[in-house]
Amino acid sequence: MTALLEICVADIHSLEAAIEGGADRIELCSALELGGLTPSSGLMRLAAQAPIPVYAMIRPRAGDFVFSPREGELMQADIEAAGEAGLGGVVLGASLPDGRLDETLLECLRAQAQGLGSTLHRAFDLVPEPLAALETAVALGFERILTSGGAPTAPEGLDVLVRLHRAARGRIGIMPGSGMTPANIAPLLAALPVAEVHSSCSAAGEPWSAEAVRLGFAVGRRRPTRADIVRAFREAMA
Repeated sequence: MTALLEICVADIHSLEAAIEGGADRIELCSALELGGLTPSSGLMRLAAQAPIPVYAMIRPRAGDFVFSPREGELMQADIEAAGEAGLGGVVLGASLPDGRLDETLLECLRAQAQGLGSTLHRAFDLVPEPLAALETAVALGFERILTSGGAPTAPEGLDVLVRLHRAARGRIGIMPGSGMTPANIAPLLAALPVAEVHSSCSAAGEPWSAEAVRLGFAVGRRRPTRADIVRAFREAMA
């Protein structure tokens, strides 16, 4: 059976391209260049009209995943906004200073997300003991873990991903993500028979205006999701 394809997007045009290309689910963010932050309420409402499930990233700022109590309150409010917008789920993560999962905060966030689907994001890739963290994620009731196996990209973390998949024993999904392309998805799936995979299916686009870059409003180039890359990714998964 072909694995489910989740596409992460950070704007309305990428959302439309992901759907056109055949995505099965959307991870909705802002600022993908920072690893993904909470999308705006307007984007959440528009995305809720999509014909496929949409999960909102709940991450109030860039940087690490060690959140203060006030940031935790903000995350709870953003989860409520995602539910009110009509989205299918949320993408969560929180760490302690030593990298272990912040079980107390995650338990509160999961309670706020009752009735919504939930993915544990790549805060998982910072944990010192992945197999112990997997058991924590199972106990917290997450549907899946988005992970690169603790490496910069999923292909580089394949050995850890295989161990996690075996240890999960079907109790929780292991969804490889980071650096996944049409060129490397087939060999990864041959070694790792997971039920779902994650990619942006993006490519470098037009540069931002020189004035926007000069004044600090933009960095680098646009990197939108492209429908043709989504289609190529799906074909490579078959």
